[in-house]
Amino acid sequence: MHQELTELLPALRRFAYSLTGQMADADDLLQNTVEKLLSKPVPADVPLAKWAFRVCRNQWIDEYRAQKVRHTAAATGELSEGQVIDGAHAVEQEITLERVNRAMDTLPDDQRSILSLVCLQGLAYKDVAEILSIPMGTVMSRLARARAALANAMNAKAQRITA
Repeated sequence: MHQELTELLPALRRFAYSLTGQMADADDLLQNTVEKLLSKPVPADVPLAKWAFRVCRNQWIDEYRAQKVRHTAAATGELSEGQVIDGAHAVEQEITLERVNRAMDTLPDDQRSILSLVCLQGLAYKDVAEILSIPMGTVMSRLARARAALANAMNAKAQRITA
């Protein structure tokens, strides 16, 4: 299993990056995913790749929810100002990859994860449906909506830049 997992790492890292949008966050997510993968046995009826992507996605959802709770606590004054770390990002270069990342950030989580699995990881619709435990028709409709929304976001951004 360890060699198969080692071979999956680049794809899992790309998937983690597509979910988080930041390389440091993606590396943290990848590390947490690998720890989880190594601590539990692979289900007998599930291929390692499908299980690994599902674990990564679930880890991201858990971390996203925890982050949301921390932000809510900070916004409502539950945390003192000294405890809150400002997560402001450095000024981003205007390159296509950054534009795509920002546009993907506007997508709902379900569309972003499907778009990442199909377009970035190259997985088949059937495999994505199994990973996310949803019908294949749902994968196709969410993917179509995600592609349309991404194109609209990219076009809107391009129009603002040229205006």
